[in-house]
Amino acid sequence: MSKYQTAFIVCLLFFCNLFAQETSEFIVVDQFGYLPNATKIAVIRSPSQGFDADKSFSPGSEYQLVNANSGSSVLSGELTQWKGGSTDISSGDKAWWFDFTEVDEVGAYYVLDVENNVRSYEFDISPSVYNEVLRHAFKTFYYQRVGFEKTAEYAGVEWADGASHMGPRQDTECRKYNQSSNASTEKDLSGGWYDAGDYNKYTSWTANYVVEMMKAYLERPEVWTDDFNIPESGNGIPDILDEAKWGIDHLLRMQQSDGSVLSIVSESHASPPSTATGPSVYGDASTSATLNTAGAYAIAAKVFDQIGNSTYADELKAAAENAWNWADENPDVLFYNNSSEHGTSGVGAGQQETDDYGRAMAKLEAACFLFDLTGKAEYKIYFDANYQETHLIAWNSAYPFEPTNQETLLWYTTISGATSSISNNILSVYNSTITNGAENMPAYTGFKDPYRAHIKDYTWGSNSVKMNQGNMFYNLLGYDVASNGDAVDAALGFINYIHGTNPLNMVYLSNMYDYGGENCVNEFYHIWFTNGSTKWDRVGESTYGPAPGFLVGGPNPSYDVDGCCPNNCGGANNDVCSSEDLSPPRGQPDQKSYKDFNTSWPLNSWSVTENSCSYQINYVRLLSKFVNMNFDCTGVENGEAKIDVCGNCTGGSTGIEPVTNPSECEDRVLKIEVKERKIRVYPNPTHGLMKIDFDGGDNWKVRLLSLDGKTTLETDSVEGLINMEKLSSGTYILIAESKQQKVREIVVKLE
Repeated sequence: MSKYQTAFIVCLLFFCNLFAQETSEFIVVDQFGYLPNATKIAVIRSPSQGFDADKSFSPGSEYQLVNANSGSSVLSGELTQWKGGSTDISSGDKAWWFDFTEVDEVGAYYVLDVENNVRSYEFDISPSVYNEVLRHAFKTFYYQRVGFEKTAEYAGVEWADGASHMGPRQDTECRKYNQSSNASTEKDLSGGWYDAGDYNKYTSWTANYVVEMMKAYLERPEVWTDDFNIPESGNGIPDILDEAKWGIDHLLRMQQSDGSVLSIVSESHASPPSTATGPSVYGDASTSATLNTAGAYAIAAKVFDQIGNSTYADELKAAAENAWNWADENPDVLFYNNSSEHGTSGVGAGQQETDDYGRAMAKLEAACFLFDLTGKAEYKIYFDANYQETHLIAWNSAYPFEPTNQETLLWYTTISGATSSISNNILSVYNSTITNGAENMPAYTGFKDPYRAHIKDYTWGSNSVKMNQGNMFYNLLGYDVASNGDAVDAALGFINYIHGTNPLNMVYLSNMYDYGGENCVNEFYHIWFTNGSTKWDRVGESTYGPAPGFLVGGPNPSYDVDGCCPNNCGGANNDVCSSEDLSPPRGQPDQKSYKDFNTSWPLNSWSVTENSCSYQINYVRLLSKFVNMNFDCTGVENGEAKIDVCGNCTGGSTGIEPVTNPSECEDRVLKIEVKERKIRVYPNPTHGLMKIDFDGGDNWKVRLLSLDGKTTLETDSVEGLINMEKLSSGTYILIAESKQQKVREIVVKLE
């Protein structure tokens, strides 16, 4: 049973524990939880600057880590003040740390300020604490598939939808952007993913997502099982490779017979996606699209060959070399989409074309992966002659806006036959810049950010930049750069930030309430989950809210409304300019430059809350480094308990039967018919002995359940005592059953 459902049951029945503390917005934690061996730090915050500056908080002198089931303290201590009481410029907060790293026992906990009688959100300590989070975060790619039906079996009844963009003149009959009446230009360009909150498919970016999926798989293949509940689950192939293949097959359709690759497919938009009826059009081939795709084909060929799919691997290898050859002969073929200057207005949204440096880096990556795949000298010669153009080497700087280029160099060092002097130079420079660069490891060891997730610059997509920084730290170990004892902890701090250890006390993933999040993204910019949708707009207001697990862009201090505001947007659109409070995200410290909203033009919420497959794969890849799939949802190694379709931990040692039909996802305890009570339970609360009086001579069976659904006591009785003395203090569910009825009571055991 999820934490959210547990709290709902107890409160719904008006038997909430009278001794519970109020949850405080000033005690922030990873709302999903912590690995047993991880650093565990709750941040206590007192706002000094920003929209919440009038809510100062004075923490008490004693803090405790409390077992949420028993109500007992397992650790007590004082706080450590951050930077002597200084205000952090990036967040506008003063901060303290409560370190409970030493607690490693599996269980549910919260942090308690004893004097103020306030607490954090509840969280778990468990080796499997992030397993279910990874499943939902990765599954967002399934929701983003173009041209694929989302059935209730896999998407849930909430987000089921037909295959989009498969009608007349859409993806299977896609025509060139400037020849819409010319049927001879028709091509089948189906498949791929909606790139972000818009439905367009940008070739270079799709290729990048495939590359990152391959890296994620190769880094920790044991994490990527065949049971992520997508349609391909159970086919004997890791689900991450099934999902990647959906994107790769689209890229194969985008490749022309001469080896070149088309740059973009521009899609129509509607909510839900299956109702979009406008035509799809494609843009010309370009050098950048072709080079990026060559790299994706090459690394994917290596992976699919490893898993025994040699036929597909050979197809990808041939496609990669054809793409390389065309791009090598055509180094400067450009295509600028959505540009009035180039006659492409309305073709896509984001600009996918890059500059000379971008093309050079795409070619370096393609050479690296092709050398790894084929061992051919021509690719090694190109790499060796051009690797010094990367900013890592040329500027002697590693920073989170060029993670792919930096990793291209690191990847080269792993290839058999790589030039050893070049590999040594790459490793030396990377180690030096990460270990000594002021914004890298020294920022972590020097506690530069009270929320333990420092980046220097907050821009559009800051959450993704943080994921890049975390992956950069982990690369010290992943590529055997150096044995750095701080690398894992430094990387994990960025996951904690996304999960709630931030100034907004917010999980930056959408609608994760059923999976451990307690203050999540409720709405974000996406055409499907559009503003005003009766089904998919805001959690708690629309019928369903958005699908779970989407990472949003995050705080963006450069946010602003459209330039047409306040008076030049036309008619009623001018009123939208002033329709809601925009502070935040405006005028805030960097980390508070966020608002949970999805109002489109002219308020342009996309620059703060839009999702992106780029953000998603960066997060998924970092999170996967901390997932232990050999532990079940109860934390038992090689256990059999699993999360069912309702989000409950079931089977195995839980004693709870899993639900397989999404339509049955009402809480099963609440389905018990509650008639006029014929029992009396007292004293309640109790220190141990509890008397039960039954009205009538029926034979009654009594069960006492913990809030996670486990039976702790069971007896047959007509009238008598229940002895709870040996049970831990906390809240329990008492269920009494006779032939005529079932009655339930919430009972409380005191210490």
